[in-house]
Amino acid sequence: MKLGVFVNQYTKTNSTLDRIKTDNLGIILVQNGVYHAALKENGKDSDILSKAAKVYALSEDVISRGLSPDKLDKKVTVVDYNGLVDVIFNDYEKFIWL
Repeated sequence: MKLGVFVNQYTKTNSTLDRIKTDNLGIILVQNGVYHAALKENGKDSDILSKAAKVYALSEDVISRGLSPDKLDKKVTVVDYNGLVDVIFNDYEKFIWL
């Protein structure tokens, strides 16, 4: 199953993601979740970035938090609302919100 996970909070750990078992996991960072794509702790990327085959960040949320899309981790694909609709309808079968 192709599962998309919306992450809207910035937390150091996310045990729910650790328990998800799926063939194809995609993470969509929205609201404060976009900080996972920008901030480093002790020089390390957020653990969330290594849990999925694809990681997306909503550009409007990135910009509204004063972050620059070109300064985000290279693993993250920045999408606008139109791009997010494409991801939702074309890339994943089911979604959950964390």
